[in-house]
Amino acid sequence: MSTPEFILSLRKKIGHDQLWLPGIGVVIFRNDGRILLGRRSDTGKWSVISGIPEPGEHPGQAARRECLEETGLEVDLLGICMVRAEEPMVFPNGDQCVFMDICFVAQIDESLADNARVNDDESLEVGWFDPDNLPSPLTQTAPSRITAAREWLISPAHPVRFH
Repeated sequence: MSTPEFILSLRKKIGHDQLWLPGIGVVIFRNDGRILLGRRSDTGKWSVISGIPEPGEHPGQAARRECLEETGLEVDLLGICMVRAEEPMVFPNGDQCVFMDICFVAQIDESLADNARVNDDESLEVGWFDPDNLPSPLTQTAPSRITAAREWLISPAHPVRFH
């Protein structure tokens, strides 16, 4: 995943110290229930579409932007299914961070779903998968995001899970 310029600028000032960062994830559904995953170029693991909002960018705008940048698809956001603080992590270069994850549920116009493609250097491939038969390996956050999105879709109240 390419690091946003504003984070590179912060890193020049604080080094590898821990940053508290916003993050978004998007679980995109087709009409038949399959979901879109991308295989990340930095880890080789499959994940829901995700990214970091730019300073001042609304999380929903960031979610739509990341979908377009990573898959070439414009999606319809249906709602937020989960908000949580992730576990602290350390990147291979020593940078430390904690993400505040906001996970969205989205759908795609079925006539456009087959247009999904690798659209930048952050993914090796993209594909539609049955949520009960996911590829391996998955990122650590993918299963809980997918579960929250599926629960959101079937609940008439559309709950948001807070962890």
